[in-house]
Order: sequence, then structure tokens, then C-alpha cells
Amino acid sequence: MAELFRMPAVAADAATAVLSAWQVAEGASFTKDDALVSIETDKAEVDVAAEQDGVLLKTLYEAGVEIEVGDPIAVLGAVGEQAGDLDTLLAELGVGAPVAAPKAVRRDVPEEPAAASPAAPAPSASPSAGEPERGGRVFSSPLARRLAREAGLDIEALTGTGPGGRIVRRDVDAAVAARPAPAPESAVAPAPVPVPPAATTVPQATASADTGDHEDIPHSRMRRAIARRLTESKQHTPHFYLRATCAVDELLALRQRINAVSPVKVSVNDLLIKAVATAHTQVPEMNAVWQPDAVRRFRTVDVSVAIATGTGLVTPVLRGIENLSVSAIATRTRAYAEQARSGGLRPADLEGGSITVSNLGMYGVEEFTAIINPPQAAILAIGAARDEAVVRDGAVIAAKVLGVVLSVDHRPVDGAVAARWLAAFTEAVENPVRLVV
Repeated sequence: MAELFRMPAVAADAATAVLSAWQVAEGASFTKDDALVSIETDKAEVDVAAEQDGVLLKTLYEAGVEIEVGDPIAVLGAVGEQAGDLDTLLAELGVGAPVAAPKAVRRDVPEEPAAASPAAPAPSASPSAGEPERGGRVFSSPLARRLAREAGLDIEALTGTGPGGRIVRRDVDAAVAARPAPAPESAVAPAPVPVPPAATTVPQATASADTGDHEDIPHSRMRRAIARRLTESKQHTPHFYLRATCAVDELLALRQRINAVSPVKVSVNDLLIKAVATAHTQVPEMNAVWQPDAVRRFRTVDVSVAIATGTGLVTPVLRGIENLSVSAIATRTRAYAEQARSGGLRPADLEGGSITVSNLGMYGVEEFTAIINPPQAAILAIGAARDEAVVRDGAVIAAKVLGVVLSVDHRPVDGAVAARWLAAFTEAVENPVRLVV
């Protein structure tokens, strides 16, 4: 029996999502847990899996369209079922035909302004065979409109290849690629500008406008969300910062002993995450976030780990790590890293936690300050371990030290509380045996 497949609520606070790509072709069969479609939210790209075996009878939207949660996006059937009369089937399911004018197009984009003089319209070519006649409104996806605007293209001048002639991302991409290069300013042709390597790895979710001397890469939904959230954090979250230097000779020695017997290789970052859990347990006032009417204090230690991907930074949450072994933390962190880079993270993986660990030590960065990821209360920025001369028992010796900077939200956490937390963290790092007992 055919049924509608609706845009799922992949994020708790999202009213819309972008349909990134169909993973199953029209008419193709699929089995339970197969990925049907990729959905892009503000936080990540998520594959939505099938709940049972079936066949994809009809897709109602092209990739690249922003769609309201709950709107139908496809028609699914039982295994072996044929589409038949699609117009009749869609009507029976309550989807009006044609489906080429999605609500998602009208919702976020204002109506096109009317021509200045209806009696004297601008000349235009007659529509070719098969091209839909356009009235006072041009149907296009929000993504296509944005990309056209950023590329300096007139959306009304484009020909749509989507359902019912709707203009979609590929139409804008084609128009950008077909646009002639700018004429040289002098008779002497300038030397060709080499294309940077990054230009060959631009995600297909975006289109770039290359003007010769530079390249504009349109913002992805995730990049816009990162920019918005971190700007709001700096504007509305009163940050203060505490710095510390930790001796890590014993921590590095412990890691070497663990990896000699553990089936899972443990990194320095895994041990530092465990040290964060130890400090949170000893100073529970830090395990809190600011809410409009109260300070919410958590009973378990959930820590976000910053992971860089090709499309931006994601921060999946390790939950209940106060009760996890270091090897279990290592296993979960690596699983999250693989899912982040393959697009397999779920929105639920990115929600919660009171603190984030951001480590740039592998890049040789000695120290940096990080912006708090709202609504969390803190973020710990970790630099590289380095050799330094230190004084111990009145003697100068060479030792491995690690610089950390703790950024704290002053609303739920006072300076003295953060100082006690940082002291507990430093103690755990410099006496790491407590991390494995």
C-alpha cells in the first residue's frame, strides 16, 4: 500500500531542513535500515534510513530544496508495488498535482515584484518545446535563489530543469559554468591565475563563482549556522578565561603503558577528556548551563569533542564519561570522528553537554582561546605538548608541558569555581593514575 514519506524532524528545534540527496532512485527497491535520503540541518548532514522494506515510487522534490518538517517528500510502496497512475495516486494520498510548486519555495522567498510596465514587458525568447510557460512567478528552490543572487545571476533568466520547470541548484551551476570569462582590461593578456587545490574539493552542495582573480564559495547551511551561533555566543555570553600549564611527562608515560596492552589505541586527547570528567566530578558546580529561569546542573558528565570535517566543525557529545574507561572513551571518540567525516552523525549526537574539548595540539599550536559553544558553559582549548625548562625542588630540569585555556560563561559559573575546576583538572593530568582507577 502506497504511503507518503514525510520530511522527518531530524533536529528538535528545526522547522525546516534541506533535502541534500536521494540515496535511492525512483522505482528502486530498498530494505529496512537502508539510507533513503540525506537531510542537511544546521548542525550536520544526516542519512534517514528506511523503517521497513519497500520501493521508492515517486520523489516529490529535487535535491537542494529546503522543506518544512512534516511535508511529504516522496511516495513509498510495498516490495514489488508499481507506481501506476501517479496523478491519481497522489490525489488519493492528499498531495495535489502538480507537485512541482513546493510549499518550501514560497515559504521563505517573497513574491517576485511585478514588472514596472505590464504594457511594455522586457523582451524575452519564446519558451522552447517542453519548457514551462512562466507567469508572474518563477518557481525555484531557496538554495537556487541564494546561489543565483550570490553569483550575480537573474533567476528569471534561467531555465529550470526541476519538476514542472522549477529552477534548482544544478540550473544555477550550469549558468555559472556557461558564463563567459570577463574581458581583459588591457591588450596584454594576464598570466593565468592558478586555481588553488581547495577549488577542486568544493562540496557539491555549494556552487562557486570564479571571477578570475578570486573565487567566491557560497556558504553552506552548516557554515551559516556556525557563524550565527558563535557570533551570538561572543555577543551574548560573558566569557572569561583561565590559563594553566600542565606537566604531562607522567601522562605520556601512562599512555605508553596503556597502549602496550590495550586493544584500542588511546590518544593523549582521550586521557585529557577523562581528566575533564574527573574535574567535573570533583567540582560539580562546573557541570551546569545557563537557562532563562535557572542554572541547570547535570547529574552525569557529558563532554563534547570538537571534530573538524570538510564542511565545518562538529561537536558530538560523549555521554556519561565519568563511568567510562579510557579505552571506552577512545572507542567512542573514534567512532564519532568516522561518523562526522562520513556524514553519519545524528542530531541527537550533537545535543547536550556542559563543556567542549577542543584540541589543536596536533597542529603544533601552543595555546589558543576558544569560543563557547552555546548553550554550554565552558570550552577547554588544548595546545601542543612541548619541552620546557621547569623548576622542581629547586633544580631546573627539562619537562614536557601542555598549555590549556578554559573559556567560561560567567553567568552560571563564578571565577573561583572555574579556578577550582582548573586546579582539579591539572591535578588529574599531572597525577594520571587516578584516571584509570
